Amino acid sequence: MARILIFGNSGSGKTTLAKRLSRDHVLAHLDLDELAWLKSNPPQRAPLEESGKALKKFVETHNTWVIEGCYSDLLALLQNDADEIIFLN
Repeated sequence: MARILIFGNSGSGKTTLAKRLSRDHVLAHLDLDELAWLKSNPPQRAPLEESGKALKKFVETHNTWVIEGCYSDLLALLQNDADEIIFLN
């Protein structure tokens, strides 16, 4: 089973690596940007509880996955579920 977290700075290649791993190993892919922000103008962070519920649903729906982002509060919710954690700088 592969459950991979990728985190790091903006522009470090998180999305590129996540998409490649997703394609090569048939893993569900989630970019945390999709859950971290409300669809508002100006952009505003979603409440952690709301994002956490969406993360839980994603993990329960997919046995194998790669999740990437730079949000330490969201990554912390997943660290015990991951088989591998990759940092990119």
